[in-house]
Amino acid sequence: MRLPTIRAAFVLLIVIMGTTGCRQSQGIVLGKITEGESCTIQSVKAGGTPPQVTLKGVMIEKCPVAGCWFRLRDNTSVIKVDTKSAGFAVVNVPLKTRMTVTGKIAANGSEVEIEATGVRY
Repeated sequence: MRLPTIRAAFVLLIVIMGTTGCRQSQGIVLGKITEGESCTIQSVKAGGTPPQVTLKGVMIEKCPVAGCWFRLRDNTSVIKVDTKSAGFAVVNVPLKTRMTVTGKIAANGSEVEIEATGVRY
């Protein structure tokens, strides 16, 4: 190989590494994530948050059969997240996974839960 060819290959390698090497992974997305201000689970349960919320926490329990719901824990509380209406399941997502959840606040009897529109983990 000639020196100009080696230089061109080296420059091309540097350009490729520079444009792709510094990006932060967006993770895996299920459903549709809508960006919004993050709330705590405690604030959702207390009321006063918008009907569409974003929560961050750890999945501590999930439906063992179909993965159609899970429980999310942050540093304030735990809430049930239902994924059925969003059309995805978390059956292949391991417990203790950190995730971001977006969805709508819903009442299930006296309990407050989230109808997920999407999750990122």
